[in-house]
Amino acid sequence: MNLLEALGQAIRIPELRRKLLFTLGLLAVFRVLAAITIPGTNPTALNDLFSSNTLLGLLNLFSGGGLQRFTIVALGLNPYINATIIMQLMTVVSVRLKELSKEGEIGRKKITRYTRWLTVPLAMLQAFGYLALFTNPTVTNAGAIISNPTPATEISIILTLTAGTIIAMWLGELITEYGVGNGVSLIIFVGIIGRLPAAIVGYGGTGGTAHIVQIVVMALIAVAVTAGVIEVQQAQRKIPVQSAQRVLNVRTGQASQGRRNFLPLRVNAAGVIPIIFAISIMTFPTIFANLFQSSTGWTLTVSTWITTNWQATGGTIYLNVVYNAIYFLLVMGFTYFYTAIVFDPVDVADNLKKQSTFIPGIRPGRSTSEYLGKVMGRITLAGALFLALITVVLPLLTAVLTGVPSTSLYLGGTAILIVVGVALDTMKQIETQLLMRQYKGFIK
Repeated sequence: MNLLEALGQAIRIPELRRKLLFTLGLLAVFRVLAAITIPGTNPTALNDLFSSNTLLGLLNLFSGGGLQRFTIVALGLNPYINATIIMQLMTVVSVRLKELSKEGEIGRKKITRYTRWLTVPLAMLQAFGYLALFTNPTVTNAGAIISNPTPATEISIILTLTAGTIIAMWLGELITEYGVGNGVSLIIFVGIIGRLPAAIVGYGGTGGTAHIVQIVVMALIAVAVTAGVIEVQQAQRKIPVQSAQRVLNVRTGQASQGRRNFLPLRVNAAGVIPIIFAISIMTFPTIFANLFQSSTGWTLTVSTWITTNWQATGGTIYLNVVYNAIYFLLVMGFTYFYTAIVFDPVDVADNLKKQSTFIPGIRPGRSTSEYLGKVMGRITLAGALFLALITVVLPLLTAVLTGVPSTSLYLGGTAILIVVGVALDTMKQIETQLLMRQYKGFIK
């Protein structure tokens, strides 16, 4: 059964058809919101800013293109994602939150409620930072993106952007609960796909008469990167485990050793979260520079230097190398950091011990946790290198091979990583729905 036949079978199931239509409807609502721009913005200045800043392009990627047009959902789901990350980090340092995370559905709902509350101040803070950036008269050659706003206008813009994030968060949660797939991921996914045609045309037109060759080369690179992303996203290290309990055969009355199984450890357990962390750190100096652009003394000197040099296209070659090296190391470091958050070898070892399960040749308890920690550290190195290469090296390499400026390659490895990951996850969920009704799924 091919993909179209399987999709036809899925549509014939009333419950699944309603979920698919509900998901598509809410995604369409978000895309409509992403087309409503905030009045008073200068489109020429916006294009000038995003054509020279790679990090803002990546943030625009997570907002589905809303930031570059400065729409009411310009912040996208970035504040919500950051709030979710912060709450996950807090479960490590807070005993109360860690207990809540182990209380099942009730604890999960409480943590989700705290995440929503935290999203509001984070959205307001991020909206204030963008407002400071966009009202700076020297931010682009075309002047300020928003010229001479009154205090009332500034407050209304901050409230509008915050409300847009809350609406996007609400739509994402509705999709997750009543639709198909993870709502937050699907909103970002649809935003990336929606920008794909314009991005291809823009890439192809950069090289003049050689635009067809550019498109072909970029298509080949995209296919190769997609294959690599699928391999890494699906890659697992299977640790053999065996139950110490003996199984009694009811028919024969004979007891046998507990069956063997595997403990799968993902190579890229952190997903795209390390990239979001790294982007947040790398954009902080730019926000600082714009906040103190009109100051005096050493703060003005520092902010002027940052504005001139702190980006991948500014300053000397040496500064560009340092910039990309810092970005590379941040992605790798946050990959290890977040993997340590989501995978605790001590907890896994304790759970195995409680289930009377052990790793052959490894003593239960501390030895098991040390072994799992070492294995996870080795395979995380491969995942961290992959994320860093996709995020930092791939745009530079693609720029050399195609002639397209690296600042224009927003829709690069990071986008492919998100698209492929979300597509695989959604396909698996639909396959589960089909298998529950004795249908074949998408993935054979």
